[in-house]
Amino acid sequence: MVDYVAEHGSASVRYFQEIASGVESLSGPETADIAHFLCVLHGRHPGVVDHAATKTADEAARTWLVEAIEGFTAERAFLTKLTVVAGPISGVGVDDQSNAAVMAQRKALDMLSQSDRNGCAIGASFALVLDWFAIRGILEKMAIRLGFESRAAILPSPEATESLNTILSGNKPIERAINFGADQVLTQHRGLWQLMEARRNARSLAE
Repeated sequence: MVDYVAEHGSASVRYFQEIASGVESLSGPETADIAHFLCVLHGRHPGVVDHAATKTADEAARTWLVEAIEGFTAERAFLTKLTVVAGPISGVGVDDQSNAAVMAQRKALDMLSQSDRNGCAIGASFALVLDWFAIRGILEKMAIRLGFESRAAILPSPEATESLNTILSGNKPIERAINFGADQVLTQHRGLWQLMEARRNARSLAE
């Protein structure tokens, strides 16, 4: 799961790679976009992990979920502060539907993480937590540029996530559901970075 997320998650997107290699090159509007849209997607409660906790009965997953819930409570606070300090986003055209598009992504993740298919919600949570480590590396650098430092993330380690995934995937139907849930989250994350790249390009053309 760790390798799969690294290969198919945020870090697989060209725009993300550009940012990761040079956060200092981000413009003010780009910084505001990243903070705002990530906050729209993951900054509200309940989130993916909170929903998963109500859909996962496996005892082996409880400790992991409790840690993930606590961790994302702190991450939401960090995202909110980052969004406020970065300032409001600007439109990129008279027919800018970016916010509506990300709200639709949020709704898709809500539905996914509330799925009754055993394994789907926890798989979504696995992908979110693992991909968040890559995303947070960028957010931390953004925060420093904006004049504040964040506390270290307290999310479950990649090793703990991989171990739990191995345990739960001993059941083939659950394994398939886990993989489906993970894939859907990664698809939404890739789409988000592609949207933000399109917004950057639209601003460049308008200059």
